[in-house]
Amino acid sequence: MAQRPDSLDTALLMLELLRRIPRGRKITTSELHQQLKGAGFERDLRTIQRQLEILSEHFDIERDERSKPYGYRWLERAQGLAVPHLTPQESLLLQLAEEHLKNLLPARLMQSMEGFFTQARRNLGDSPNARLEREWPCKVRVVATSQPLLAPTIASGVLEAVSEALYANHWLDLDYRNAAGKRRQARVMPLGLAQQGPRLYLVCRFEGFDNERSLALHRIGKAEVSTLTFERPRGFDLQKYDADGRFGFGEGRRIRLQFYIEHDAGFHLRETPLSKDQQIREVDDCWMEVSATVVDSAMLEWWLRGFGDAVRGVSRQAVPAEQH
Repeated sequence: MAQRPDSLDTALLMLELLRRIPRGRKITTSELHQQLKGAGFERDLRTIQRQLEILSEHFDIERDERSKPYGYRWLERAQGLAVPHLTPQESLLLQLAEEHLKNLLPARLMQSMEGFFTQARRNLGDSPNARLEREWPCKVRVVATSQPLLAPTIASGVLEAVSEALYANHWLDLDYRNAAGKRRQARVMPLGLAQQGPRLYLVCRFEGFDNERSLALHRIGKAEVSTLTFERPRGFDLQKYDADGRFGFGEGRRIRLQFYIEHDAGFHLRETPLSKDQQIREVDDCWMEVSATVVDSAMLEWWLRGFGDAVRGVSRQAVPAEQH
């Protein structure tokens, strides 16, 4: 295979550097060096430093020389690496994706996409042809099905460390405080990240154990990514973990649920059933009987209690494992 000329390699390196320099924060030469190495660019640190010096002279890039290591970032009004071929519809899609995926994608991946997100916002803001796209976010909304709550505060660096370890299959060292306020240090195997309302949960296995636990990210005081990697367990499935009611504080035990509910309170169950095998039987003008196979959990109990006197005669019958 013919080798690429040095000039082309240099140009590709500069483009990759420009793409990775952030706008809202500073990044050091060492951080860029590690990112480029992970992307397949084998260059020494001094080469990266020289290229950054050249780029900062010809582009709107700020070099903070107040302390070492120096930090680099795009100036706020800099054009950066523009993506002018993005249509208004594509820009809108990127803006919506940034809002809804910011807590579910690895932090490094979100940072690498920062230039595209910025350009999408700029395209929607400047283009006279994007008026309808700019109006769209004001026309749609995801509404809460329960009392809205403010998101809990997550300690600085925790989400970044958790997402990085989860993405790369690295062990994670945690300082964690449970709901009772008890603190412990532990090493965990990160297996999944889930958003439930305003809260984020890490599904993991503690070192030395083979069962999964869900840890609230806002109760993690500190998280550090270990250099040690692990083989992801073949038997773990995040979708099944959710289907088993584990985020609803259940243990996966399926039951045949039966209860009576007033017509007005239970009308929505005709449109949004509890399960595919749900059955409804009219009792009289006021009550109906509902039966369905569901996962038994604390969330189910809270849901039933929320109806107050409009629900009565609740019974649960265990479903044999072979029928799951």
